[in-house]
Parts: sequence; structure tokens; C-alpha cells
Amino acid sequence: MKKLVSRIFLSFCTMFSISGSFAQGTFPDGSPISPWFTEYKKIEIEELGASFNITDFGVKSDSLLIQTKAIQKVIDMAAENGGGVIIIPPGVYQSGALFFKPKTHLHLLEGAVLKGSDKISDYPIGPSRMEGQTLDYYPALVNAYGVNGFTITGSGIIDGNGLSFWKAFWQRREENPQCTNLEVSRPRLVFIRDSDDVQLQDVTLQNAGFWSSHYYKCKRLKILDLRITSPHEPVKAPSTDAIDLDVCSDVLIKGCYMAVNDDAIALKGGKGPWADKDENNGENTNIIIEDCEFGFCHSALTCGSESIHNKNILFRNIKIQDAKRILWLKMRPDTPQQYEYITVENVKGYAHSLLYIKPWTQFFDLKGREDVPISFSDHITLRNMKVKCNTWYDMKITENDRLSNFRFENLKIQSENNSFDPSIIQGLSMKNVIVNGKPVKN
Repeated sequence: MKKLVSRIFLSFCTMFSISGSFAQGTFPDGSPISPWFTEYKKIEIEELGASFNITDFGVKSDSLLIQTKAIQKVIDMAAENGGGVIIIPPGVYQSGALFFKPKTHLHLLEGAVLKGSDKISDYPIGPSRMEGQTLDYYPALVNAYGVNGFTITGSGIIDGNGLSFWKAFWQRREENPQCTNLEVSRPRLVFIRDSDDVQLQDVTLQNAGFWSSHYYKCKRLKILDLRITSPHEPVKAPSTDAIDLDVCSDVLIKGCYMAVNDDAIALKGGKGPWADKDENNGENTNIIIEDCEFGFCHSALTCGSESIHNKNILFRNIKIQDAKRILWLKMRPDTPQQYEYITVENVKGYAHSLLYIKPWTQFFDLKGREDVPISFSDHITLRNMKVKCNTWYDMKITENDRLSNFRFENLKIQSENNSFDPSIIQGLSMKNVIVNGKPVKN
């Protein structure tokens, strides 16, 4: 009986306790985590209403034929008839920008490939959001604007067919090393905006022309068991971030694999000297990223250069294979920023840098503002990590940056460069930090 009780207690602790705190109990600032975050229910297509298989309406499996109008016609018909799920059967179906309507959904069967056109003319420019700006830009291959309850499901593939876009970008960079990302016209793979209660599950996103998936002003977003990849060799796929969260709240990213030639998960929200005054911008709050694996990427988790406020971020139970950085806090001197209550825990693997904090000065522009905005990083916690890296502590700040209340706990690190300067952090707490077999104290 004692053994049974002991096993039950151990199971309880495993389920609910991480480093002495309840795993699903509180966010880093102490506020309660909603039970919504523990609901790992996959959506069945039977729950989504009527089924509309695109091949029943004249769409053909043809890897060369652009079928945007035919596929969009099926989406529109589903919306006009009360909604339903658009089914992509096995085969390759090439398309330009598709726009899903309220009560419509996307499901890709095993063996199905929805492939993006590599001609930018198949993505008609319109009101959009890119790089922390509200502007006219090209849509994605899959778009959902104001589609509450939108879902993308199935074991098929959404392929951005991005090679020609990548080559065009690098050609432009060769001509002008200072060119911006937006100078070369490229489509994203998935763009969802102003939509609540969204769920993506099981699909593969690959070879994006620009960002792989972008979510703007979404609430209650679940991204479950996705595989998101774009190559970093032999041709680098530039700016193919796996997941960009832009003014989003209540987000669960779970069980995903990400390997891209830019940041894997980037938190965005606005940029510029008055970015915090713009109603189009805002914060990312209450985000849990767990049970994920990262291959090559510039950073596993980035508080990005187009970010003004990120709060209550949990990044846990993570395997890192070949990231350049695990946590990157980009301090942009021309933008007021606040990164607070971010916890990274239960991480193992290899990265070039564990914690990277440096000014982001690319395209610096105060736009006439006389004073330089102050940026803050506060209540940042790293704990329970076993990591091999080249540099574990890589930080440099300006007089306009403030780092405070950092906590390092139970870190076991192998690092080629073990230099450590705690002086730039006000309120650094360290407990059981071992670097190259030796304890480190502040």
C-alpha cells in the first residue's frame, strides 16, 4: 500500500511540479494558468461541418497548373452554404493566395501537398502587417482574416515553393547589402489575423518564401505537433521564421519541430520610437511553448527587433539540436521595449549561445525623436538546463537598456567561452550554476 501511495504521489509530482512549482499553476508573474492550456484535444474533421473535397469541384492534381481561382471557388461555396472543411486529397495542387472565410477550415490528407506559386503576381497586394508595421503587402499562400475558430488540420504538406524567392533576395543583397527584407517581394506561407480560437495541428509547413507562419491579433491560439522547416543550405531560405506571434495572447505551442534559416519563434508587436502609442501595435502575453524540438535556427526563442512588450512567456521541456541561440533578447535602440516575466526551463542540447542580449541596430531610425527610448528586460529566469555551447553568456547593452531581476538556477553548462560579467544585471540571483564542471557565483 505504501508503495502504491508513493507511486501515485510521484506521478502527481511529475505531472504538476516543475522545480517545486505547479507546472500548470502559474505564469512567471504568479498569475494563474487557465485550464485551457492543458486541453490537448485534437480536432476531428467530422466536427467541422460539411466536407468539400476540392477534386469534386474540378480541381486537378497537377504540380504545374496554377489553380487559385478553382480552389478559392470551393472555399467561397463552402462559406455560402454555412461553412465546412476544405479537403485537399493526395496529390500536388499549386495555387496563389487563398482566403478562408468565416466557418471554413482547411484539412490536408496524408499525401496531399498544397504548393505555393513561385510568381508574386499570384499574391495580390493588399492591407497587411509585416515587420511591426501596418501596411500594404503581399498575402500568404493560406490566409484567414477575422475567421474565429479557424483550423488547419491533417498530415499533409503546405509547401511555399520558395526557391526562386530566396534566389531573388540574395541577388538583391549582393547588389545592395543594406536592402531591407521588404524590398524583395515574397509571400508568407500562413497568415492569420484578427481571429480567435484558432488551432493548427499535425501539418507540415515547408519552404516558405518569407515567414512560415504569422499570427496577428489572435487570442486563444493552439499550434500542436507541426513540423516547420526551410533550408539553411545549400541555398539559405532568408527570413523564414517558423512562428511569428504579433500582438497575440493565450498561445500554446506544443510538440512542434522547427528548423528554419531565421528565428524559430519570434515575438513581435511593433517597432519605431513611438511604437507603443500606435493602436495597431501591442503586447504578446500568456504564451506557453513546451515539448518542442529545434534544429538549425538563428534562435529558438526571440523577443524580436519588432517587439514592444512581451510578458508571461514559458519556454519549457525543450530539446535543442543546432540553434545559434536559445534565448535572444533583441534590444532595439530606436524602440521602447519591455520584456518581462520570461522563464526558460528544462532544456537540453547544443546551441552556439545560451543567452544572447545585444543592441539591434540594423535600420536604426529615431524618426526625429530627440530622446532615445529606454528598453527593459526584467524577471528573466533560466533553470534546469543541461546545455553544450560555444558561449553561454553573451551580453552587451547600451546606456538606454536596463536588465534586472535575472535568476539562473540548476544550470549545467559546457562552454568553450566561459567568461562571465554579472555587472550589467541589477538583481542577479544564481543557484547551482556549473560551467565546465566549476560553480559560478555572482
